[in-house]
Amino acid sequence: MNVKNIPKTHPRSESLNIRSKIADSFVRGIIMPEGLVAHGRGEAFDYIIGEKTMKFSMNSINAAVSKLLLSSDPVISINGNVASLVPAEITEFSRISKIQMEVNLFHRTQKRIELINTVLQDHGAQKILGTNSRHITQIPHLKSNRRFVDKRGIFKADVVFVPLEDGDRSELLRKLRKDVITVDLNPFSRTAKTSNITIVDNLTRVIPLMITQYIKMRTFSKHKLNQILDTYDNEKNLNYAIVHISNRLKKLK
Repeated sequence: MNVKNIPKTHPRSESLNIRSKIADSFVRGIIMPEGLVAHGRGEAFDYIIGEKTMKFSMNSINAAVSKLLLSSDPVISINGNVASLVPAEITEFSRISKIQMEVNLFHRTQKRIELINTVLQDHGAQKILGTNSRHITQIPHLKSNRRFVDKRGIFKADVVFVPLEDGDRSELLRKLRKDVITVDLNPFSRTAKTSNITIVDNLTRVIPLMITQYIKMRTFSKHKLNQILDTYDNEKNLNYAIVHISNRLKKLK
């Protein structure tokens, strides 16, 4: 369905608009079939959560922004779904935070890298890492194509913001003593449990909120930012999300 054909009065208009973006990106080759499956799984969790940002999500967003503000060399990892769902928003977040973006793909082809690079540039991105083979190295012991990373980005970063799930890489990044921030609507996933900070929320809601919070919190002292992190417990926050999902299922029943 074309976005233009979706009436704003439709009760599922927002969801249908997002699906339309994903479908269009699949046709263009930006997203693989597996990306469609991943989106559908996330949408199911979002429906159960209630399709709105919860308190536990904001707790994680504030912790994530604090971590990024305190980091010395952060990077934002971009895949096809991120570039399709929030190209303008993630580019704006990169711009205001001065955190570089890096294309990193499980189903890695030069064509997909170029397509994602073009999408981001069309939305104002200037320098995107992970697109020049001269700067590519490998994460040790990672078997998937996500092992190919930019020496100037993920490879040397102290904090990696992974907007959508990837369990294998998250585990290895942690073993390399990097902090991992992720957005994952599934609080049961390996990524959610492995990451330092997991934002259980829809990416389309998260990035605009992170922009707002980053602008607000960049005036905070290091002491205040550290206080936010010291009081944050990812495991406890995931449990809040699971309890919320359980309660919602009981209500829906």
